Amino acid sequence: MTHALAIILARAGSKGVPGKNLADVGGRPALEWSIRAALDALPPFAIFVSSDAPDALALATRLGVGALHRPAEFATDTARIDDAARAAVGQLEARGSVELIPARPIVILYANVPIRPAGLIARALALLASTHADSVQSYGGVGKFHPWWTARLDPESGRVSPWEGDVLNHNTFRRQDLPPAFVPDGGVLVVTRRALFLEISGVAPGPHAFFGSDRRGIINPEGSVIDIDTPEDLALARLRVEASR
Repeated sequence: MTHALAIILARAGSKGVPGKNLADVGGRPALEWSIRAALDALPPFAIFVSSDAPDALALATRLGVGALHRPAEFATDTARIDDAARAAVGQLEARGSVELIPARPIVILYANVPIRPAGLIARALALLASTHADSVQSYGGVGKFHPWWTARLDPESGRVSPWEGDVLNHNTFRRQDLPPAFVPDGGVLVVTRRALFLEISGVAPGPHAFFGSDRRGIINPEGSVIDIDTPEDLALARLRVEASR
């Protein structure tokens, strides 16, 4: 789908793992893995790195994809990803780098996700095209951290009570008896331009309004995406790359 556009978000700051977007993972900066994943699905001229980090922008240029300076107001630790993505697309449209197409698929990738299944971006784009949905996001299974096993615990008395309902653990104690449940895994997010720019009618305001109204998902095998948010995540990503060689 050559008319798709990929925006890779690579903010410089990070409190959990400083410099995580450029941290070494298997001999490559974490960001490089996302760029190469995008290159497997799209031509270089359709891929752009949005960052306030000079080293990230320099890496994008070395790998033959576009580099967009991320405005300071969209590079804080409270900035929303949709604001940053809209700013990037707006920059490109303002300078005539991309044609304004309401249904244009926009692939949003995170620089701190060096591990994702091969072909994931193509799968998401194919589902968006076949369903005419507003967005497609990748999900992974929750594993043993299932919502049915979530509880409330009083820190003073130690008393445990159900998170919801009247029966602790929904009276289910074997993992294999739990209904399937999934959480966004950070592997890929694809939205139409209309959805990203909040042009879908009937969508309630909120931080996920840019997903639009018709939201779809694709499932990845549990643990097949590694989103670096902690030092442990970084260590696991390095181990995973080493084990695959």
